[in-house]
Amino acid sequence: MIPALLEKIFRPVLTQYSETPEKFLGMISRCGDPKFGDYQANFAMAMGKSLGKKPREVAEMIRTAVLENPLAAALFESIEIAGPGFLNLKISADWMIRTLEAAAKDERLGVPVSEKPKTIVIDYSSPNVAKPMHVGHIRSTIIGDSMSRVLSFLGHRVIRDNHLGDWGTQFGMIFYGWKHYLDEAKFEENPIMELLRLYRIARQEMDSDEKVADECRLEVEKLHSGDPENRALWAKIMPYCLREIDHAYERLGIQFDEVLGESFYNDRLPGVVQLLREKGLATESEGAVCVFFPGRETPMIVQKKDGAYLYATTDIATFLYRVETFHPDAIYYVVDHRQSEHFVNFFEVTRMLGYEGIDLRHVKFGTILGDDGKPFKTRSGDTVGLDGLLDEAVERARTAIRANEASAIPEEDFEETAQKIGIAALKYADLSQNRESDYVFSYDKMLALNGNTATYMQYAYARVRSIFSRGGFDAQAISENAKIQFTHPSERALAMELMRFDEALEAVAKDNRPNFLTAYLYDLASRYSSFFENCPVLRAESEEVRNSRLVLCDLTARTIQKGLELLGIQTVEKM
Repeated sequence: MIPALLEKIFRPVLTQYSETPEKFLGMISRCGDPKFGDYQANFAMAMGKSLGKKPREVAEMIRTAVLENPLAAALFESIEIAGPGFLNLKISADWMIRTLEAAAKDERLGVPVSEKPKTIVIDYSSPNVAKPMHVGHIRSTIIGDSMSRVLSFLGHRVIRDNHLGDWGTQFGMIFYGWKHYLDEAKFEENPIMELLRLYRIARQEMDSDEKVADECRLEVEKLHSGDPENRALWAKIMPYCLREIDHAYERLGIQFDEVLGESFYNDRLPGVVQLLREKGLATESEGAVCVFFPGRETPMIVQKKDGAYLYATTDIATFLYRVETFHPDAIYYVVDHRQSEHFVNFFEVTRMLGYEGIDLRHVKFGTILGDDGKPFKTRSGDTVGLDGLLDEAVERARTAIRANEASAIPEEDFEETAQKIGIAALKYADLSQNRESDYVFSYDKMLALNGNTATYMQYAYARVRSIFSRGGFDAQAISENAKIQFTHPSERALAMELMRFDEALEAVAKDNRPNFLTAYLYDLASRYSSFFENCPVLRAESEEVRNSRLVLCDLTARTIQKGLELLGIQTVEKM
């Protein structure tokens, strides 16, 4: 909202003095200290050098030109020159009030829809089936889900795509285990755990016996080549695998628009290799078909010497299918950082094929660590299962609620609330991290009632809503007749934070970083706490002041609720 207006005001002026106004528009930012203003422009120093003028002289030229714009006259209360040539911008209280009163009546809270909506495919989660989902899947799943929600809310056409690993080497190991060690009774009792047991047996034998490794590879080759026995076994196993995965997604509140496994692209792989050959991009090397890149020693193999295709071949086939089917402007791949080299090569191949206009991004993320600084595992050394992770989070939420003597949660709502709090805590703990960083997982920290946690944010929302229930006020009616006034600096500070919601969402969309939204929500809750301490609501000095503050309360609650919703997190009315 405000950044878009600032660009609209400053761009024409900066264009008069520079052929690259974008560089200088990027120098307009929020003020670090509110006493200087709300936003600050620092471009006068840089422009002064190119124009041969003193920075303060440049700042005065820009200021004078900007104030001739009627939009600027309405937006700014003041534009002051400070120091060597900073422009300190203070937003008009009248403009803020009008804007917030309109936002109070708007279900979108004043957040505009993109003027240039894009079609964006987001590839995320993508587990290998036939094994239970584990802690390693949580980051891709919830980062991708949050990005999808934010971009959709901003008006983009988003295709949520789950590219399942349903055709890989794990099936060779499972088929080997099935044919040698199957316990039919255990399979009937718990299919996924029996498949996992068979996989582990095969994995262990492969590591110590090359003959077993060869047998497992042969089982995969037979599957891919259409062997009736292995195709029938694959078809028998898959429904159980998909049911298990869907159960995890249901618990997490995750949905997809497209769910296709690697198997779907199997028949397209020969065509990919043929296309690369015809374009002169792939050549034979030591019996394998490879794509070589200028200045790099290691090629990308698309077909092995034995005729087998690789992960890279499937990715190219998937890309071509998505281009044909969705005509995307962008495709984002939410995959951990260990695949960085693969995506550098893969993206280069798409450019070599002539698809330079599609925005391809590897949205990479770090690893979840245990207290020992190593990848998070159980005490026995096994990878932590996703179901177990969720169960533990919910159980700890139950314990925390029971221990809180001041809890206002009715007994009939207890279990539903515990589920919401536990799963929210798990999601928020991850999403609040810089996605590219590793982080140490802690159940205790993620359920804390202070600091930047989901529990604190859910509590902040419930706390605001309780004002309306205690006072017997209808929040919707108050906001539909919104009349706002500022009688204390804390009211204006809260109002300014509310108006930065779209700014936070645009930052998430630009850099694919949900932690920008969690940081914003925490700042908003902190502003509200200061407002609440300084500005009595139900005991305000007049009805007009009380109703004005109730509007700010309602906007705060709705913004927190919408922000959490865009993170895939549910709110609770009482805590």
